[in-house]
Amino acid sequence: MINYFSSTDYVVNNKDGLTLWLEAAIKKEGRTLGELVFNFCSDETLLKINKEFLNHDTLTDVITFDYCINSEVSGEVFISTERVRENAKEYQQSFDQEKRRVMIHGVLHLCGYKDKTDKDRALMSEMESFYLDSFS
Repeated sequence: MINYFSSTDYVVNNKDGLTLWLEAAIKKEGRTLGELVFNFCSDETLLKINKEFLNHDTLTDVITFDYCINSEVSGEVFISTERVRENAKEYQQSFDQEKRRVMIHGVLHLCGYKDKTDKDRALMSEMESFYLDSFS
C-alpha cells in the first residue's frame, strides 16, 4: 500500500499512475511492497527532520526512513516540494519529473541502494534514470 500526504498546499496528482510505477519498480528490484508513505512538506519541516534524526543542518530534497523487513519494502519518504521546485529549475526539468526522481530515489534506498560514495551515487543515478524512463 502506498499513501500520499502533504503538509503544504501541494496536491499530489496522478496517485494511481505513481503507485503503479513505484509498485513495478519495487517488483523489478525483486522486492514486495509493504507500506510506503510519501510525505510532501516544506523546506522548514524537512530541515527539522534532518537536524533531529540525521544531525545534518542542511536543506535537502528527500529523506527516507527504512522500515523494511527482509524483502518487503516499507518506509516513509519525506520530500521538500520547495527543494524539488528549485532543483527542477536548476536541472531544467519539469516539477513532476524532478518529483518522480526524488520519489524513486527514496524507493531505491529502501531497496538497498546507497549514495555515500562516488560509485554508489553513480549507480543510484543510473537506476533513477532507468526507472524515470519507464514512467508512462
